[in-house]
Amino acid sequence: MVSILAAMPTPMLYFEQSNLIGKLIVMVLLICSISAWTVMAWKWLTLRNLHKQNKAQMRQLSKLDSLCSVSLSQQSTTPATLSKVFHSGLVAYHQEVRVFGPPCTDHSRARCKRNIENAMSREIAKTGILYENWMTTLGSIVTASPFLGLLGTVWGVMDAFGSVAQGGNATLQHLAPGVSGALLTTVAALLVAIPSVVGYNYIVTFIKNMIVELENDATEIAEQIEHEIDLSDPS
Repeated sequence: MVSILAAMPTPMLYFEQSNLIGKLIVMVLLICSISAWTVMAWKWLTLRNLHKQNKAQMRQLSKLDSLCSVSLSQQSTTPATLSKVFHSGLVAYHQEVRVFGPPCTDHSRARCKRNIENAMSREIAKTGILYENWMTTLGSIVTASPFLGLLGTVWGVMDAFGSVAQGGNATLQHLAPGVSGALLTTVAALLVAIPSVVGYNYIVTFIKNMIVELENDATEIAEQIEHEIDLSDPS
């Protein structure tokens, strides 16, 4: 068994048999692989940390008796988290009170609620964009790497047949090295694309779930604030 494995060609041998274009494409695919794994690891660690923060912040907010009475200076505003969404709604509420006074009529309550919901919706949209940051790069690697591998293979096979045609010796012994070197780009592309597409789909699904949870938590917070506004009628 050991002797059989020792006799098998190594990837470096295939790389040496590739033409210049094939070698360049393999190097580009290597850079794409490193980039893809870096983005996937960084995104997963970042999103998991933000998800934990959102859960902890929601538990803290649910323990408060009054959300409207929270001071802006004491409220945490960690970017891309639930606290930032709540802070935007709280800013809208205090701005409404500062400009128009406490909402004590049906019209003022409706305007105040609408402004709070709009502010929180805008912040959720911004947060979604932050969650999806760098996913375009990962998606581009997933899409482009198979085509790079195909380009290298087609170019290498074309070059191999062209060399055989010019030399006038169309034996398998002369043709095989060039073809095997050309196929290396396809193998390299698959090694890049397969883990990248799995990681991309997993992260995209995780982002969608996080946004849905963020929207649900924001809706619950907005309902609590609106309930407090309704109960603040001085009459």
